[in-house]
Amino acid sequence: MYSGSTFTVISGRVMGAHQKIDRVARLHLQRLVPKVQFPAIRTILHFEGGNGPDSIKRKSPAKNEPWHYFQPFDESDTQLLVQIQDHYLALVKSLKDKDDVRAGFEAAWLAHAVVDGLTPAHHYPYEEKLVELMSGKGIETRTTIKHKLVMPGNNRVHQIKNNWKMWGPKGLFVTHSAFELGFATLIAPMRLYRAMPSAEILMAFERLPLDVWYRQVAQDIASSHFYDSFYKTGWTLPLARRVRRQLAPKIVQAVTLIWYRAANEASSSK
Repeated sequence: MYSGSTFTVISGRVMGAHQKIDRVARLHLQRLVPKVQFPAIRTILHFEGGNGPDSIKRKSPAKNEPWHYFQPFDESDTQLLVQIQDHYLALVKSLKDKDDVRAGFEAAWLAHAVVDGLTPAHHYPYEEKLVELMSGKGIETRTTIKHKLVMPGNNRVHQIKNNWKMWGPKGLFVTHSAFELGFATLIAPMRLYRAMPSAEILMAFERLPLDVWYRQVAQDIASSHFYDSFYKTGWTLPLARRVRRQLAPKIVQAVTLIWYRAANEASSSK
């Protein structure tokens, strides 16, 4: 999801989707448990943008770069689930240790992973298509900005075609970015009150293992075919309305819930 240019810590604060989601989720968490021990939103936002997961793509391409793509209906796809679990456990530990800075980092990077894995654009087989455009080379070979920007080819004509499929109208990266930027624009003015978890939602959430709950939420979102609709028609009024009323509240609610569980687990095990 869009988090600004990643050149500065404050980039994306106005229209960054991750930053907006974090702000609303932190408010909902405060309403759920007013006396909760949890980092302030200012601390959390410090680890987005220039200090967030997306910045690694610019600072050190292909080196420890988080890959937040997820196939909800593929039970063998667990890479993102492992990342989420790792950040969750680290957040719980840092809350127990009262390490506010570390907790802010873990809360931000956990939320980032959760949001990306629920983003319809991240359910598209991006890596598979990218490898095709790279003439079969793995994504780990994109170790420079040039290798990220310029697609290779068997010859000049083939290279031009591959770059057109990447950067041209409805190209792989262009379509992905247009969806995420549109989402960020749509939610920027929203209050997202309906993202507040009800008592029933909290009870159902607490009964499920974290990975089972997360896959269910991702499957529910994927079944709505937001990204397929966008790819066919671009942004339309009906799609924008569905995103605002259905997708955005579900994603904010997911971040609220996982922070809520981490805070409760930390406080109950002291």
